[in-house]
Amino acid sequence: MKEAEYLRFDAVALADLIRRGEVRAEEVCAAAIRRAETVDRRINAICQPQYEQARSQPLPEDAPLAGVPFLLKDLAQEQEGVLCSYGSRGFRHNIARTDSEFVRRSRSGGLVFLGRTATPELGLKAVTESKLWGPTRNPWDLSRTPGGSSGGSGAAVAAGIVPIAGANDGGGSIRIPAAYNGLFGLKPSRGRVSSGPLVGEAWTGASVDHVVSRTVRDSAAMLDLLAGPAEGDPFRIAPPAQPYAELMQQAPRPLRIGLFTESPYHTEVDPEYVEAVEATGRLLESLGHEVELARPHYDGPALARCYLGLYFGEVAAAMARAQDDWGAKDSDFELETRLLAMLGRTLPLPDYVRMRQQWNDFGRALGQFFGRYDLYLCPSAGQKPARIGEMNTPAHLQLMARLMLALKAGRLVHRSGQVDQLALESLARTPFTQLANLTGTPAMSVPLHWSADGLPVGVQLGAPSGDEATLLQVAAQLEEALPWFGQYERLDTLG
Repeated sequence: MKEAEYLRFDAVALADLIRRGEVRAEEVCAAAIRRAETVDRRINAICQPQYEQARSQPLPEDAPLAGVPFLLKDLAQEQEGVLCSYGSRGFRHNIARTDSEFVRRSRSGGLVFLGRTATPELGLKAVTESKLWGPTRNPWDLSRTPGGSSGGSGAAVAAGIVPIAGANDGGGSIRIPAAYNGLFGLKPSRGRVSSGPLVGEAWTGASVDHVVSRTVRDSAAMLDLLAGPAEGDPFRIAPPAQPYAELMQQAPRPLRIGLFTESPYHTEVDPEYVEAVEATGRLLESLGHEVELARPHYDGPALARCYLGLYFGEVAAAMARAQDDWGAKDSDFELETRLLAMLGRTLPLPDYVRMRQQWNDFGRALGQFFGRYDLYLCPSAGQKPARIGEMNTPAHLQLMARLMLALKAGRLVHRSGQVDQLALESLARTPFTQLANLTGTPAMSVPLHWSADGLPVGVQLGAPSGDEATLLQVAAQLEEALPWFGQYERLDTLG
């Protein structure tokens, strides 16, 4: 199979070609590896290639996606006996003792693992520029980030290395790279995809695994493959009435959709992103849906504080694990990570518990909204992807961070009110995604628009808990009305 032919097909189509004997799985794998070798030297998406293993990976009989090339994210999605670095030098000895449930189900579905994709350290940023692996670049503009934390996966799929790649989303890490790379990205409901067996709920339930893809049907097929509880999971979510691959082919009922474009944190939103949402609203009206200005009513800055409190606790725990299990040192972690961990260690436990309890307020507010509307429509991000290095901490702030670490000034920082400012500044570029994480509801980014300078612009739709089916139906309807697959031809010559 030639590279140009390989780029014409999504995962479902490739699996069908292999199943019907029109092409051999080995040929597809070889084409994917050639594409990776052609383009990855420019985008730096694959941090751990596994090309030789891919060539000899056995395929289960009658698997739905047998022979389709796939990349795993190097954060969670563990493979037994393989390094899972979390983008951190502090995790360089993290050799998984067992496959994660995500990997086990992907392997049983016939996916062929080409390697693992880059992520920022511990998945903490909306840019993928770890000290361990270096910057990953956006195929649409190599001077810009592909987003994060699933930036390596987003860049690899957009560049045509694989049609789908593993991702996870604890604050927008599926939807932000999908938006920045012109891809479809669905964050499922809390509990839809098992995080087992190494954890019960990732990020206390804020994070969930799935994929980024070029087509809606590929994401639906992967959700069918991945969905469902594993033994020992903390709770079970009701399964769909039919497979998602079938449900998405059904036209959605006429829906009532609330549209908003104002940042919940009162930060700036790019006018082209506003126009993309408004144009999508008009398109949805033409498709028979009712769209009106409406938004969930909740305290945005409070949500930002609660989200950052989650960061503090998770970073502190991750660093402690690396130090206890593998003897990692503070110097093995990036400066910003060390600062967040200090803030986590000095956050009073009652304050953390109150922040976690406040997630209920956001869930109730969103529930009231969904009592009146079926979906919400808003931007996927607030601003265009940053240029490589743009989000680096300035030198004077690095000096201040080092001083705070030396003085162990975490409690002073908490009392000063600086954390509130940190919360808003850190989320200013991507203020629309965290709501779905703290409430556990499904949301998706759909690549319907491109900016005047040729960058993808994603729009986000969110639904009540458990209603991935409606999101997939609307996405399929939008994909048919305003197809985007042809846009990837602009990237075919990348390399």
